[in-house]
Amino acid sequence: MAELLSTATITATGLLCKAFLNSGLCSITVSNLHILLDALRNDERRRHGQGVVTVANHISTLDDPLAWGTLPIELYLNSNTTRWSLGASEIMFTNPLFSAFFRKGQVLETFRGKGIFQPSVDIAIKRLNEGHWVHLFGEGKVNQPPDYPRTNGVARLPRFKWGVGRILMETAVPPLIIPMWLTGFDKLMPEHRSFPHKYFPRLGVRLGVAFGVPIPVEEITAALSARSYVPLIGEDGTNSKLSNELYPGGRVGRTPHKRHMDVARSDVTAIIQRAVEALGRRVSGDLLNDFRS
Repeated sequence: MAELLSTATITATGLLCKAFLNSGLCSITVSNLHILLDALRNDERRRHGQGVVTVANHISTLDDPLAWGTLPIELYLNSNTTRWSLGASEIMFTNPLFSAFFRKGQVLETFRGKGIFQPSVDIAIKRLNEGHWVHLFGEGKVNQPPDYPRTNGVARLPRFKWGVGRILMETAVPPLIIPMWLTGFDKLMPEHRSFPHKYFPRLGVRLGVAFGVPIPVEEITAALSARSYVPLIGEDGTNSKLSNELYPGGRVGRTPHKRHMDVARSDVTAIIQRAVEALGRRVSGDLLNDFRS
């Protein structure tokens, strides 16, 4: 029954998003969707326990689920081809109705300020080890292009959270990592609007969803090799000996090994951020603020 309710929630939400995207109230351009579809439809990948990770910029409160209105309907009907994501507790899980809705929609409740060692991150790793798809917003919150930091006229995304690195480093099999770039959603749902306008999308906006080529796993493994990284999760899915030494009883201590692991996570997270930004520059230019004209 629980799985049926989850499928119903995801399908209804997906159809609603698809209806909006096809209503004429906005326009949308999708690039290289086949990259994600090929990954999700690859049963051999799933049988070998390789998950799929998509990582995107986060420019509005409607990025997820609206971007998934671009997917074929049949993908909504199969839990193997619907995304898991992490959602902020103080925004999405504020009452019993919202909590039930988002949990059935495969959103993992995440608590800001509680770090990268919390149940939602553990579950995301578990889902990837089962061959599922996990979507991440590396920034961990909405940041719209006018607020991006700039250096010499070149914009950058705010620093990605280290939870991205932890998830990618602790899977039993390196996941397939697909960068994404969203455009126009910030104009659809601009931040800082007054009540009640902040709850309603603007019409006539041009949206874009672009998928990049998967990040070579060699980039990740090279970064880990340079740091002599030892996985915290063994191939059998249990804690490694190093994990138990570093975090006895689940407690995280400030040991030299711990600091070493932090640097490794930072390196991996930076690789992912560079890939997402590179895709963004190809789509939106150096200001990362719209489609290239």
